[in-house]
Amino acid sequence: MKRNSVLVIGSANLDMVVATERFPKSGETMFANKFQMFPGGKGANQAVCCSKLGGEVHFLGKIGNDIFGERLRKSMESDGVDLRYLLTDIEESTGLAFITVDDSGQNQIIVISGSNKNLSPSDIEESKRLFELTNLTLLQLEVPLETVIRAAELARQHGHIVILNPAPARNLPGRLLKLVDYLTPNETEAEILTGISVNDKDSATRAAKELIREGVSTVIITLGDKGSILVTPGKTEIFPAMNVIAVDTTAAGDAFNGALAYLIAAAGKVEDAVRFATNVAAFSVTRIGAQPSMPTQKELKEFLSREVHI
Repeated sequence: MKRNSVLVIGSANLDMVVATERFPKSGETMFANKFQMFPGGKGANQAVCCSKLGGEVHFLGKIGNDIFGERLRKSMESDGVDLRYLLTDIEESTGLAFITVDDSGQNQIIVISGSNKNLSPSDIEESKRLFELTNLTLLQLEVPLETVIRAAELARQHGHIVILNPAPARNLPGRLLKLVDYLTPNETEAEILTGISVNDKDSATRAAKELIREGVSTVIITLGDKGSILVTPGKTEIFPAMNVIAVDTTAAGDAFNGALAYLIAAAGKVEDAVRFATNVAAFSVTRIGAQPSMPTQKELKEFLSREVHI
């Protein structure tokens, strides 16, 4: 097992991004300002973020045997992600995401899961060697839930730290929550998990404490431009967000999770990891695209230096 070696299990999509002045109304036809394609998918985004920051990252997912999958493979390899265990599905196309971004940087997303929905528990079993090469497993919910559960079980058996980003939002069984060291929902996801309406830091704290009662060790709720809140059985700490001009918020959560995994895998303190992840997420919203918006350490350092002096 290697320190600062992360296993990311999850989705890989090709993002089709359309820039518009505003979101269209129901039944309305609009002209877009620009169209671009970017490598994406929550799992792949988080893996790339962690790798670009300097982590050793192994990615387990499933792509289609098509030009979209090949484009994703080449892009992730160029960002340093180990893809020896990336699987190819001969029956389904690579996952696709259709993203509309308005002038304020907000987005609307439609995902076609494609090959991601065929990543199975048996695929995880057959790739269990990966758990011996790494010390932290990072998971999301764009692949089947039973696959996520089996991955968390194997991670625990191998002594891993387990981070679960419960996105897209859905209810989760207690047996999965009990396997999670760090749960990282946003406000919407925390509300779906707990039934508590999360609209400020007090309600976020209540939701986090409910999740801890259900078995999660530590909960970190991201609050967009209000920052994030860290809750453990013994403490609560608030981390304010940086004040930046958002261009595209598409992968801010993925940037946060990839950065969090990077520092925790390197035995960093969770408080330092949350602070660091908050800064990385702030950087990501100042750039267009998912994986292209993830910073290197050099880019992050230059960004923070500029922001501090503004």
